[in-house]
Amino acid sequence: MTLIKSISGIRGTIGGLQGDNLTPIDAVKYAAAYGAWVKNQRDKENYRIVVGRDARISGEMIQQLVMNTLVGLGIHVIDLDLSTTPTVEMAVIMEHADGGIILTASHNPKQWNALKLLNNKGEFLNAAAGQEILDLAEGNTINFSDVDSLGKITKNSAYIDLHIEEILDLPLVNVKKIKEAKFKVVVDAVNSTGGIAVPLLLEALGVQPVKLFCDPTGEFPHNPEPLKEHLGDLMEKVVSERADFGLVVDPDVDRLAFVDENGEMFGEEYTLVAVADYILQQTPGNTVSNMSSSRALRDVTQKHNGTYTASAVGEVNVVEKMKETNAIIGGEGNGGIIYPELHYGRDSLVGIALFLSFLADGYDKVSELRKKYPAYYMSKKKIQLTPQLDVDAILSAMEIKYASDRSATEASAKVQNINTIDGVKIDFAKNWVHLRKSNTEPIIRIYTEALSQNEADKLADRIISEIETIANL
Repeated sequence: MTLIKSISGIRGTIGGLQGDNLTPIDAVKYAAAYGAWVKNQRDKENYRIVVGRDARISGEMIQQLVMNTLVGLGIHVIDLDLSTTPTVEMAVIMEHADGGIILTASHNPKQWNALKLLNNKGEFLNAAAGQEILDLAEGNTINFSDVDSLGKITKNSAYIDLHIEEILDLPLVNVKKIKEAKFKVVVDAVNSTGGIAVPLLLEALGVQPVKLFCDPTGEFPHNPEPLKEHLGDLMEKVVSERADFGLVVDPDVDRLAFVDENGEMFGEEYTLVAVADYILQQTPGNTVSNMSSSRALRDVTQKHNGTYTASAVGEVNVVEKMKETNAIIGGEGNGGIIYPELHYGRDSLVGIALFLSFLADGYDKVSELRKKYPAYYMSKKKIQLTPQLDVDAILSAMEIKYASDRSATEASAKVQNINTIDGVKIDFAKNWVHLRKSNTEPIIRIYTEALSQNEADKLADRIISEIETIANL
């Protein structure tokens, strides 16, 4: 497995050969490069970096390597230990730190881990900064500190509580109404740090949490990506407990999905749609999501007389476009909520609080809320990459093929637009397909959306067949 180096950080599997996987040597190498980059940003006497991790089995090992590498560079470390990605982002802001590192591979299985890198605003690095770090890692110019100038590690376990306090203080989080509603919610935290943070948030809101897989052991009880096919236990538990709904977060708590009172998926794509609908009712404005997200956000935004904009995939790209368009809510259709009133980062905790506020404001059932929105259906498939595959050539061939299909006689089949800012996005009248190389796994992602699940699946299967023909697979 080759290390994946992208705007989503340095990611790989644990063990194996140096340079091929995320070995201890690689963890030190990239932590050193990041620390050197932080010091290059400005000349000052003391540097501070916040470090936190999800509950992965490899997390403590990687965290010790990373923190002590930063100490060797003369950088002081604020150690959050078990935490969440949005909590680390908030801590960077509150600490006025020079940066942050989250040790998590997000939705990837337990053999993966990663260094997610933040700037001094608690936001993910852009491509230019990322490239500077990669260049430093491959060079021979990192200067470590002498024995009298080493950094120190300070533990701080207060930040999940502080994060929750900041959420409760938001004007659109209606704590009073949520408490009055006396919700009962099943929580699936895949035995990671959501098992710590989510119940604390719910209890602070007067919600009764029913814990499912909330022990932060890092032994994921199912595939940690919050998709329907992985959530059978949650669906059953919601029904057996007669809960108001269920929720699931990924290991680092930046993705959020809901299950309604009947044990049916609310729809991962509709997490952002529902929260945005609530926000836009209170404070009209613009929205942003990435190109692989549902058209439903566009529809809801236009209903509230706002402007919707699509960005390239990747949180940093969404945030950049949100700032550019003064968006008041945005995120990614994979269940990632970005609410700038709190901070510019995907945050399941604020998403939960806003969703509960929406429900408490007039919806007795989650299934009732879901019926408000357009019925779009998505298919999310992938093709495993091999060294011989020329991904750029494949995507270029697909672009050329569909550019010639603009003259299709059937209106629903006619290509309306082709966008190549991030892979190839092909818009048809009633559906779309987005093809792109993943930032986090060695795969080509094929996302489609249509007016029925059958149509979405058929479109995805057709595209996969066409790619296989082009690539001679």
